[in-house]
Amino acid sequence: MIEFLKETDGDLIATRVSEKLDADDMDKLLPVLKSAIEKFGQISWYYEMEGLQGWTPKGFWKDISFVAPNTNNFKKIAMVGEEKWEKRMTDLMKPFTAAEVRFYESSQKEEAKKWIAIDPL
Repeated sequence: MIEFLKETDGDLIATRVSEKLDADDMDKLLPVLKSAIEKFGQISWYYEMEGLQGWTPKGFWKDISFVAPNTNNFKKIAMVGEEKWEKRMTDLMKPFTAAEVRFYESSQKEEAKKWIAIDPL
């Protein structure tokens, strides 16, 4: 399941994901990301994971099919979660994107939100 958070504004997309992400979730998310990229060129993404169990095969395919050609369209990505695999996933993303990617424990949500919302001068 995917939910857009109130912090979503302009070139900042803020989401909370849980359970298994499927094709319908990607159909909600991808148009928002595409629209923001078309408007701003580069965007930041706050990605909060709460009980995330991964992706269905179709959901994963849609996710990868979008992210792969758009890796240079992200400025910052804040990944927030608890599971060790979520931190590993964050670390695995880093070589494949020009974005600055950081992982935060769930207890550091506010710190992650501050970091993702502040662009360096």
